Amino acid sequence: MAESNFVDYVKIFCRSGKGGAGSTHFIRAKYMPKGGPDGGDGGRGGHIILRANKNLWTLIHLKYARHIFAGHGGCGSSSRSFGKDGEDKIIEVPIGTVAYDGETGEFLCELVEDQQEIILLKGGRGGLGNWHFRSATNQAPHYAQPGEPLQERNVVLELKVLADVGLVGFPNAGKSTLLATISAAKPEIANYPFTTLVPNLGIVSYRDNRSFCMADIPGIIEGAHDGKGLGLRFLRHIERNAILLFMIPADSQDIKKEYAILLNELTSFNPELLDKQRILAITKSDMLDEELMEAMKAELPEGVKTIFISSVSGFGIMELKDALWEEINKEENRVMTISHRAIEIRKVEKNEEENEEDEEELDPWAIEEEELSFDELDWEEEVEDKKGKRKY
Repeated sequence: MAESNFVDYVKIFCRSGKGGAGSTHFIRAKYMPKGGPDGGDGGRGGHIILRANKNLWTLIHLKYARHIFAGHGGCGSSSRSFGKDGEDKIIEVPIGTVAYDGETGEFLCELVEDQQEIILLKGGRGGLGNWHFRSATNQAPHYAQPGEPLQERNVVLELKVLADVGLVGFPNAGKSTLLATISAAKPEIANYPFTTLVPNLGIVSYRDNRSFCMADIPGIIEGAHDGKGLGLRFLRHIERNAILLFMIPADSQDIKKEYAILLNELTSFNPELLDKQRILAITKSDMLDEELMEAMKAELPEGVKTIFISSVSGFGIMELKDALWEEINKEENRVMTISHRAIEIRKVEKNEEENEEDEEELDPWAIEEEELSFDELDWEEEVEDKKGKRKY
């Protein structure tokens, strides 16, 4: 299994530039024996700037470039010349990226618009030259300000993808199949749990050339908030969704129970997710007739709109699109404010390490060299040359 190109978590070390020192230069010119001070100011240090880029969809470009340093400011010089400003370092990230302090987990900032820029670390200000300190009583100051020191910090960047609809369900509930049916996305589909290992986005076409974005995340199981399955690692991607589409197969033993389990897992991750509008889709309904559907309606959860669909036959798909479009365009669902809580750095790093280990264990091409030992293979090859046949 090739390593996925989708990276939604990265920890980087950032360091801004220090300010340049002011100059203590004095005028040295012919016929000016007492020229006086003319030392210039130092240049400011470079900033560390985050910039949102709509053409990026992953943080993989930062996975192997985790040390980011800005340039230092130049020192001032004669003739009140300013020092050169340090080079700013711009970190381009996808829209929806959230920054946290790498030590305390404190929320720093988020980027939600294309080309939005936020200064993550400010460079040090340049020191003042001795020209600023001249006075009637101090006509020859032999001192100047040093530049301000640099700033450095570990920063955690988390990507929360932007979509109108987020799919929530157990493994093999038909989420990827629905996304592949109603959009041009091509997620991996197979008859085993956890086929989807990373979030997938698809643009769903609607009437009159209109469209909306749908996000498919890996399946959730009971106890995910305790680390079972893939845990709650990918639930951050539905925090920005306007609508949550719960998907439960029609052949489930207890639809109400499964729906309650999914709600409980969402509550364990972020209670604010329960404030979002929810729609329940009963998938794989092509195996049901009208009588069974009517009988099942009495056993469905209350307080949530329910639609029977089949991604294979197309049954109920248009009705589902209509319901989603109606909810997306409601004013109360357009507001997607998120109160970003501080994260537990140790817990997050531990989960990331475990996920990387799991990916290595699942790699079918990771064959040990011992298994390819030629000494244990029973084979014989004959090669014919000018002298005859040789056996190896």
